[in-house]
Amino acid sequence: MAELVADLRAETADLTEMVENLDAAGWDLPTPAAGWAVRDQISHLAWFDEAATSALTDPDGFRAARDRLVAKGESFVDELAHADRRSPRELMDGFVTARARMIGELERTDPRLRVPWYGPDMSAASSATARLMETWAHGQDVADALGIVRVPSVRLRHVASLGVRALPYGFAVRGLPLPADPVRVELTLPDGSPWTAGPEGAHDVLRGPALDFCLLVTQRCHLDDTALEAAGATATAWLKIAQAFAGPPGGGRSPGKSPALARRPV
Repeated sequence: MAELVADLRAETADLTEMVENLDAAGWDLPTPAAGWAVRDQISHLAWFDEAATSALTDPDGFRAARDRLVAKGESFVDELAHADRRSPRELMDGFVTARARMIGELERTDPRLRVPWYGPDMSAASSATARLMETWAHGQDVADALGIVRVPSVRLRHVASLGVRALPYGFAVRGLPLPADPVRVELTLPDGSPWTAGPEGAHDVLRGPALDFCLLVTQRCHLDDTALEAAGATATAWLKIAQAFAGPPGGGRSPGKSPALARRPV
């Protein structure tokens, strides 16, 4: 948990640096997420940070609030993001406060504790990983809106890990049977080091840059824009539906609309 929290703090700092000095026009810039401005990305993170804190400290209350929201239909996430019309300064202060409160609770929590969420229950450690993944993914939307080329870090290993663990969810949320064949994942982290998951010798193998994989499982790019290579029916099918986040299937991005891959740092 200490390592996760440290990396979550670092990811938070990267996002904060991008937006803390934006003017009002910058906060209203559209991002690649249809209908979402920069301000919506930050209000979304703040709201779900507060929800994560509630899941850790009041799981029964969280479940009741979650069920009321989910009953409204899939649009509730968009509605929540657009409902926060505070000034940029208030939005930023709200995000910083919500993030600090959540991190404080994570630091005090047994990483093995099971907590509820909008998908399956998960460990507190997985909750921290999910918040890091969300911060990185929504941070990518902000970076794309602002024309910033982020230098990817080895913190992508957390996003990759969550993406691999979410393989069954990608099939289940679409009502598809889970294939029996395991998948071996072999990625290259930004520092050139290897990252692997899954059994050695598996027939199904996925290889490529960790950045491409992380952008794909967070649905920040289209598969056709990546350098990922899949062998085997399960690996090939998974890449078309992969998602590391809870909730209904995302719409993904259109081909050629992946600024992070088009402007890779050299």
